[in-house]
Amino acid sequence: MIALGGYTRLSGSGLSIMEWKPVTGIIPPLSHDDWVREFNIYKQIPQYHILNHSFTLEDFKQIFWAEWSHRLLGRLIGIVLLVPLIWFIYKKALSIKLFLWLMFLFVLGGLQGGIGWVMVASGFNPNSIAVAPSLLVAHLSCALILYVLLLWTALSVRYAKTDFTADRSKVTRVRRWVILDCCLLALTIIAGGFTAGTHAGFVYNTFPFMDGHLVPAGYAKLSPFLSNWFQNVAAVQFNHRLLATLTLIMIFITVFIGLKSHLQKTAQDAFMLLGWAVLIQYILGLTALLLVVPVWAGTVHQAFAAILLGILVTVLYHLRMPKSVPTEANI
Repeated sequence: MIALGGYTRLSGSGLSIMEWKPVTGIIPPLSHDDWVREFNIYKQIPQYHILNHSFTLEDFKQIFWAEWSHRLLGRLIGIVLLVPLIWFIYKKALSIKLFLWLMFLFVLGGLQGGIGWVMVASGFNPNSIAVAPSLLVAHLSCALILYVLLLWTALSVRYAKTDFTADRSKVTRVRRWVILDCCLLALTIIAGGFTAGTHAGFVYNTFPFMDGHLVPAGYAKLSPFLSNWFQNVAAVQFNHRLLATLTLIMIFITVFIGLKSHLQKTAQDAFMLLGWAVLIQYILGLTALLLVVPVWAGTVHQAFAAILLGILVTVLYHLRMPKSVPTEANI
């Protein structure tokens, strides 16, 4: 879902459906007249007049299918969660606590769809050819929060009877590093969202220097200063580069400390995977930058950010230290 969202953004498809129909929107245009109607609605927004005025009906269909698929997948995720959930509660296979938690995640998924529509609607404003960067970051952040909560729940069920490391001092030390890495990665992803939303990745396509400077000359050209972090493409891209590099270094340090701590095998395996994953993600980011963000590279980079976050969360889960061995009721 996150990967498809990235593709939708990079291909400029996100504004191709101008109506929000949570239920009936699952049905795409079925006739030529239906397609002409959708295309005529699209012609009313600024993106068409400013950027895509040369589009034919076939061109419109390409961006429509990308956005429609993204919305369809969101609906399917809701169905895949809700239908088995009803069956499991009918069979009394779940505790009430877990059932209520999963219902909360279902509602959260619905709210995420609403945030997505508010984001899309921001792209219909006069002179807009894309959605508002702040709303794009909000939509991405909420998607990742939901993803982390789902993953943590799955891990809690999968490893409910796993034994824990006896040496609490070792675990506490390593866990602090992993929490720091999670915070850094979260900031890096948010900075990446603003990089995408402001199209900052399409300028300064060299590394490590930006227009011949380590810190771009126009880093602080806006006032107040903080507005540079969200609106100034030079500052936005530099911040993303800086945070990504810090995240790479800190995770490498964490992996080294984690492997030297001789924790349980599941944690050791997760640390090895984490080291490779952060290196791959950094290379993907450089690839996207140097190639001026082709759709495929940007999509893979965004998707792998979620994978890296998932691995970090998995490592953190295996370093938890509950007072007692967890059961389903403790989730």
